[in-house]
Amino acid sequence: MNGLKLVMLSAVAGCCLLAGAPRAIAHGQISVQIGTAPECPYGYYDSSPYRCAPYGYYGPEWFSGGMFVGAGPWFHGQEGFRGHVNNRYHVDNGYRGRLPERGEKARSNYRPEANRHFRGNEVRDGHGHAEGNNRDHDKH
Repeated sequence: MNGLKLVMLSAVAGCCLLAGAPRAIAHGQISVQIGTAPECPYGYYDSSPYRCAPYGYYGPEWFSGGMFVGAGPWFHGQEGFRGHVNNRYHVDNGYRGRLPERGEKARSNYRPEANRHFRGNEVRDGHGHAEGNNRDHDKH
């Protein structure tokens, strides 16, 4: 009986040691965990840290039924999608205006899918890749 207790105690001690041991990570191994897309009223930037983009950054083709089709790792538009953006509203290009907070609701008078006055200057594919410059393209 004492032998069985000794074996059980050794097994428990071994498990505790293994649980506390640091894990070895192979060189070049990258672990990416993607949660849910940010809840932003007018879409979110397609580059990390995926902050909410202001009204006017994305053209109307980025919205379907009032929902943003996504960008970056959460893109869920059709294959081959290309949409216009106005990159003057991107913080990396000097934009210093107000950015919506995550979870904020769109203003009732702002309807991105019906933005007839949108003026884009770049075409993007939904994964952060600019596909040529299309200065002052008027979508409508």
